[in-house]
Amino acid sequence: MKLVRLNMATAGRGLRQQQTFHHNALQSLFRTFSHNIVFWNDAHSGPGFQRCNDLKPSQNLSDPKTLNNKNHKKSSNESPGQSPWSLESKDKAPIISSLPFDFQYSYSESNPNIAPIGFREKKFSPFGPGRIDRSWTGWSAPAPAPFKDNADEYKKRRQEILGEPLTEAEIGELVERYSRGNCDSQINLGRGGVTHNMLVDIHNHWKRAEAVRIKCLGVPTIDMDNVCFHLEDKTGGKIISRRTNILILYRGRHYDPKQRPVIPLMLWRPHEPIYPRLINNVVDGLTFEETKDLRNRGLNAPALTKLTQNGCYVRLVQKVRDAFVQNEVLRIDCTGMETSDYKKIGVKIRDLVPCVLLIFLDQQIVIWRGKNYDSTKAFPSESLSGDKDSFSPHETIGIPFLW
Repeated sequence: MKLVRLNMATAGRGLRQQQTFHHNALQSLFRTFSHNIVFWNDAHSGPGFQRCNDLKPSQNLSDPKTLNNKNHKKSSNESPGQSPWSLESKDKAPIISSLPFDFQYSYSESNPNIAPIGFREKKFSPFGPGRIDRSWTGWSAPAPAPFKDNADEYKKRRQEILGEPLTEAEIGELVERYSRGNCDSQINLGRGGVTHNMLVDIHNHWKRAEAVRIKCLGVPTIDMDNVCFHLEDKTGGKIISRRTNILILYRGRHYDPKQRPVIPLMLWRPHEPIYPRLINNVVDGLTFEETKDLRNRGLNAPALTKLTQNGCYVRLVQKVRDAFVQNEVLRIDCTGMETSDYKKIGVKIRDLVPCVLLIFLDQQIVIWRGKNYDSTKAFPSESLSGDKDSFSPHETIGIPFLW
């Protein structure tokens, strides 16, 4: 019995010591964190604390004099409900750009001649409120009338910067220098085509390099003439080499980086507007049964080719033209591609071949050559070497924006 009582007393003392240890630890932890507790209902309860709304953007937040200044007053030019870090800058003047063309998200994949039927968002300018001297219409920022009237002077200035044409030896030297895959001055052109911010990137490369290498992939490679035209027209450069989907854009003999054109940066990508449907239920000139029969024949026909995501489609148009000589309906397999991409491909094929779109179904494009198709008509072959002196854009007549 004495041994049992001794064990119980020892266990009791150990339990009390353990409870005392935990109690002391909690008190120490509370004392440590109690000095750092900030009550949000009092803006100046703790040392070095001040509400963000009471500070100016120009103040140095790391300066203790600024943080402990309790008598700070708001500036008179700030509105009561306006955040000091708002995008609206009343003190700065808007950026003025003398470029004679309208600012858009994509130049090569759009056709501003056709207005949309609706918008997916309010007409917020992607350049930021009040940052440029142009108003945003929902899909573009039109150039002011005085700048559009000076388009001839812009072209004349562009020719002065280009200078005399390069000799074959000079072109060969530039092509040898910038055609390599490990070239530092390279820009990748993707599904967006020639975008607005790409113009800024090209001029940034031209600061330290005479030319820039542009690698094109995706939907824009179907119409490389259109891509080359917009690159030359919007940047003022000259394409001196074109090999399939690889372009070399030359800046000109008399290019001065300090006198580069003013191009404001687009801060975000605007939402695509709403446009009419691409395909009607019944094709014009056919009955409903004839349209249904053509669609079924196309879906059951063997695929002409299978396209991959972000591939090179330079020879696709010529391949479709050759296939229409023997086949009335064709099917193009786009398995694995995004819906927006293969619909853009279908629109470009419709305008460049030309042909009639029948249906987009299960990542398949079904096209019809039409009633009055002439297989003996000669189409210009695709230019892959870049021997052309000038390029002409191909307008997209059915869907103005292919973002």
